[in-house]
Amino acid sequence: MPILEVHLVEGMHTPAQHAEMLTAMSLRCAELLDSPLDHVRAYVTLHRPEHWATAGSPASGRSAPYFTVTLLEGRSTEQRHRLLGAVTDIIVDVLGADRRMVQGRIISVRPEDWAIGGVPATARRGEPRARAVTGT
Repeated sequence: MPILEVHLVEGMHTPAQHAEMLTAMSLRCAELLDSPLDHVRAYVTLHRPEHWATAGSPASGRSAPYFTVTLLEGRSTEQRHRLLGAVTDIIVDVLGADRRMVQGRIISVRPEDWAIGGVPATARRGEPRARAVTGT
């Protein structure tokens, strides 16, 4: 279920950079969370420059990416911290963003509040319950 979303200013990075970043984030997320790659979703949301402000100023040519990672509850603090660092590293490496300007957060979702194919995650063969017990 991991879902990664990166918010960027339109036109600041190339489509090739977007693709490279999405691929790297997906692979790293699957690795760190021991999650099947086909469960990982990643996407870029582009914002028009006039719809983005950094430090109270409209986009001024400075890249200030913001990302979210949505996960089912039950991941360890260590896993979540490693994922935050890994996503930041990829954004810095691929997009050339200033590390100090990259911000992100993890959103934890209760399994009963998440559906996969219209079925609550809690009904999927105990996968979320097992993760909560083992911390993996």
